[in-house]
Formats: sequence, C-alpha cells, structure tokens
Amino acid sequence: MEVVILDSYEQISKKAAKEVSNLIRNKPNCVLGLATGSTPLGLYQELIRMHKEEGLDFSKISTFNLDEYYGIPPAHPQSYYAFMHENFFNHINVQPERIYLPSGTATDVNAFCQWYEEEIKRLGGIDLQILGIGRDGHIAFNEPGSALGSRTRIKTLTRETVEDNARFFGSVEDVPRYAITMGVGTIQEAKQIILIASGENKAEIIAKAIEGPVTAQVTGSVLQLHAQTVVYLDEAAASKLERYDYYKWVFENKPKL
Repeated sequence: MEVVILDSYEQISKKAAKEVSNLIRNKPNCVLGLATGSTPLGLYQELIRMHKEEGLDFSKISTFNLDEYYGIPPAHPQSYYAFMHENFFNHINVQPERIYLPSGTATDVNAFCQWYEEEIKRLGGIDLQILGIGRDGHIAFNEPGSALGSRTRIKTLTRETVEDNARFFGSVEDVPRYAITMGVGTIQEAKQIILIASGENKAEIIAKAIEGPVTAQVTGSVLQLHAQTVVYLDEAAASKLERYDYYKWVFENKPKL
C-alpha cells in the first residue's frame, strides 16, 4: 500500500485522475471499477475535463459500479444509476453497452449477483478500482462484519450508513435498508486500487484502515494486503496517521522510474 498525502482535495482528485487517464491511454479497452458519493466527484470532473480538452477517449473502456441501493429503480433521483449518468457518463464518450451497474430492481438477486461476477471475469477482471471509505471503514457497501472473501451480494445497511445517507433522501425513513454490492473479495481481485479520502471526519477511520489490524470490522483495512493499492489523502484526512512523516518522505523520494 502506497500512501500519498497532498495539500487539498483538488490535488488528490487530479493526481488520482492522472493515474486513471494513464491507464486508459496505455490500455484503451481497460475495465474500470467505479464508486459513487461525493469523494470521487473531483476525480470524475477532472476526467471529464481531460475528455473535453485533451481528447481522452473512453469509447473502448468498460465500467463496473461497486453498488446500488436495492428497492429503487434507475430513474429514482437518488439511485447510483442516476448519480453516475448525471456526474460522469453523460459527459464522456463511454458506450452505453459497456456500462455495468448493479440492479436495484432485480427479481432474482442471487442470479443477478452471480451474473455480475461472471461479467467481470468475462471482460478480464477489473484493471483499476476506485474507492472511497465510509466513516465506519466500509468499502462499497461492505459494512463492518462483512466477510473479507465476500462476493457480489445483497447487504443490509448499518444504522450509521442509513443515517449518513438520509441527507440525500430527505429523511431516514426514505433511505433503503439494503444494497447490492461488490464483495470485499471481488474488490481485492482488481489489478490496481485507488482509494481517495478527504476531510477531518475521515481521519480516524483512515488511521484504522491503514495502520490498524486487518479486520472484517473495518473492511477497508483489507487493502493493506493488496499489492497495488494507492491511497490519496488530503492533509485533514491524513492528520491522525502515526507514520505521517514517513509517508511524506517516501512520496518525496519515490524513484522516478
């Protein structure tokens, strides 16, 4: 795991976007794993800018989203389908048939989840997975206690996650209690992983995920076992890392290979 600490959210977003664009240029038919939420918005905005101003071509890529609320249709304004199209897909030249998102209306959930896993494998696996992290350490909707070898499945959301997401729905009562999510094991099979975190409210859980024990109670901690994970943090999110100075030293002295 490489930890990169920069001054601001804007800087980490641009740095992460540069990694994604390098992959797309080197492998035009790459498979991207995408996340929703406020954390990756800066990265998506920078990729959109690269597409419009620098000609970054998304026409051959395939994308798989991490998760979706279960019980709401794609047209629902708070669906992750709507989020991704509004904030990313509608602004680039990705081909609609190459976009994969979990279904919040699948009638046979187990069959759908199996199909989702098979489609990832059919396309050669995820080349680069983008992640955020929840305040309780979850990646995707793999809430505390999720098996570290879990696959795509339906998951009950914790009370904390429901309360955190109530601001998007208007009230706690309106927030779905379930989500379809890639599993921790599915995420770990990505060839490369980028995790982005910003803000002081993420500092404590980032310290646990990066420097604490690997545990199912903080599913983001499993990234310590992944050989090609880069964590991009702004100063606030990095503020509780015990080895802060070391991470800065490593980044400043990274060999230019």
